[in-house]
Amino acid sequence: MQELNTTTNLNTTRDDVFDAIEKQDAAFLKTIISDLHPGELADLLESMPPKKRSFLWENIPSALDADILAEVQDEVRTTLIRDMNHAELISAAAAMEVDDLADVIEDLPEEMRTAVEDSLSDSIREKLETNLSFEEDTAGRLMSTDVVTIRPDVRLETVIRYLRWRGALPEHTHGFFIVDREGQYLGMLPIEALVTHDDAVLVGDVMQPDNNCLEATTSTHEVAQIFERYNLISAAVVGQGKLLGRITIDNVLDIIRDNANHTLMSGVGLDEGEDLFAPVSISAKKRTIWLAINLVTAFLAAWVIGLFETTIDKIVALAILMPIVASMGGIAGSQTLTITIRGLSLNQISGPNVFWLARKEFAIGVINGFLWAIVIALLAWAWFGDVGIGLVIGAAIIVNLIVAAISGITIPLILKRLGSDPAVSGAVVLTTVTDVVGFMSFLGLASIYLI
Repeated sequence: MQELNTTTNLNTTRDDVFDAIEKQDAAFLKTIISDLHPGELADLLESMPPKKRSFLWENIPSALDADILAEVQDEVRTTLIRDMNHAELISAAAAMEVDDLADVIEDLPEEMRTAVEDSLSDSIREKLETNLSFEEDTAGRLMSTDVVTIRPDVRLETVIRYLRWRGALPEHTHGFFIVDREGQYLGMLPIEALVTHDDAVLVGDVMQPDNNCLEATTSTHEVAQIFERYNLISAAVVGQGKLLGRITIDNVLDIIRDNANHTLMSGVGLDEGEDLFAPVSISAKKRTIWLAINLVTAFLAAWVIGLFETTIDKIVALAILMPIVASMGGIAGSQTLTITIRGLSLNQISGPNVFWLARKEFAIGVINGFLWAIVIALLAWAWFGDVGIGLVIGAAIIVNLIVAAISGITIPLILKRLGSDPAVSGAVVLTTVTDVVGFMSFLGLASIYLI
């Protein structure tokens, strides 16, 4: 893999690439991209509209195909694969690490997937099948099988001779995995132990127990937390006590990025791998589904308003002030919802502390409710010269902010218990609750006390 060119200004490079593509100047384009890292090329491909992306992809050296396919987002990868023939895919697959190939191969059409699998050696195909035997988003699917294993009954001098014979180490190697003759994982031999002890010492005498090894079924979300908690560079992956592979920090950075994208994008119904430059028809179809869901909730809020049509007709000021009640509740609820979803994602919320957290958010809702009720009531009174309107909107603000606080913590907990992702549907449910409660309390109180 190419070394990262830290002096490259990717924004300037992108402009030059766009210019070369506009002029269909393949020679100039190849000159521009010749020194770029595969990760930079992946970023460029993700920032290109379809036709320009295809032209750029055609002019990237095929030797980089494997690294780039492993770097780009899923949807972009699919568009690149469509421009490749069987021979190009087979060549790229042969150059991929098994963990990257496991991620890529599932995006292939069935015919291409079969051709790629048939082209692999028996040993690589067996490793690939091991990765694919585990569910997506687990340590077993993410792991690399490229590991250095050593038995505990050999001397350090033997290990050094073996490493010299290998000639190279897997990336991010900071130690070696110790296994017995049956493949059972025993611990780690750090590199510093190898170079600071006498050559005649046995591996078993200087190896370290490893309490941070990962079961193959561990979720990638938990993998990222373990790496962060213990400042790991790599970790062994085991199944029934046997060493299966390892996960390295670069894999975990990908997990963190994907989780961040998921949290950001799922809140508005989009996939974390959304292609910014996907065709209009594809993007419109995905967004239409979410708009349809929101339309249902909007009609529910409108129906509540319709119940008080007579009240609104008599007091026009209510129509002007309604958005304030809904907006304040929505913002307050979103704050609690965001904190709760973050706490759930970090495994910081569980049975013993749920009620304490609920009481805290309830208290915040009460304090903010009364504080802003006073402010908004005074403003409404000054605006419309009617103390009754001020009192009604103040009471509605108190009710809605308290309900928003309670909803912000209970909705994600309920959704998680039901097996749904709170980041995906939590915001929609919360908005519906705060809109309905806000309109109902404001217009309901107005009907009782102002008519």
